[in-house]
Amino acid sequence: PTPRRARMPPSPAPTFRPSRLVASSRPRGPVNDAIAARPARRVLSRSAFRGRPASLLSRRPALFALALAYSVPGRAMAWRSSGASNDELVNNLKNNGVIEHADVAEAMKKVDRGFYVVRGSGNPYIDSPQGIGSGATISAPHMHAHCLEVLRPWLKPGARVLDVGSGTGYLTALFAEFVGEKGLVVGVDHIPALVAQSEKNIRADGKGRLLDDGVIRLATADGRFGDPENRGPFDAIHVGAAAPTLPQALVDQLAPGGRLVCPVGPEDGAQELVVADKSNDGEKLTRHALMGVVYVPLTDAEHQLRR
Repeated sequence: PTPRRARMPPSPAPTFRPSRLVASSRPRGPVNDAIAARPARRVLSRSAFRGRPASLLSRRPALFALALAYSVPGRAMAWRSSGASNDELVNNLKNNGVIEHADVAEAMKKVDRGFYVVRGSGNPYIDSPQGIGSGATISAPHMHAHCLEVLRPWLKPGARVLDVGSGTGYLTALFAEFVGEKGLVVGVDHIPALVAQSEKNIRADGKGRLLDDGVIRLATADGRFGDPENRGPFDAIHVGAAAPTLPQALVDQLAPGGRLVCPVGPEDGAQELVVADKSNDGEKLTRHALMGVVYVPLTDAEHQLRR
């Protein structure tokens, strides 16, 4: 049976200031921000972020600019947080300031990245993205760590999380470490082979109970339309590929007070990592661009397989 939904507290205020970093050598382009929690109410404001305490983004711009410049196969680089083991990788991410909170480090040590990359493809603990087949990638560890930090206040025990473009299941398993046995994490990917492999990876990592107990649910579907079984609303939504605009279906499945993190921008063009927070009454969506990024596109399966 589907785990019972825990009552969630009101969402905390954002704790970062705007950054205009662009981690790409290509020219910037505007990001389409014609999106709202409900079509009749379009309120897109950055004022909520003014005067907030600085977080790792504003303190460490050079760090992320260097790391994010190469986010697709063929442009990958071995970054300085790479390690010879999973623990060493996590320790390096923490020492370099990418990981700021102990619970993020703890979760990343419990989920061994080595089980979620293609076997024999090289060092799984290198801090760069790696191809996983079917035109898809597993993001660099620093990006996973960063997304966990950005979503961390929403990853409470009992929370519901949607992971779009779940790939080999790595971030899906990480989310499950936060939400606990009363939470729910839905991983959605439109490539059946990746969904099947993600289940094998999670079990190989010793986390089969999360699947058996229904904490993790995997679905083969077009993630642009969210969870096909509509098990939301979701307190946190992560998208692992770049959409031309924030998908309205994902905004609709975001819970009041929830947070959505999604790369936004054209395929092979200027993209930004966007955070979108829905108001507690569900009427407004406030979006904020964190930095420039380069991701594979959020598209249909046929287009992805042709890449």
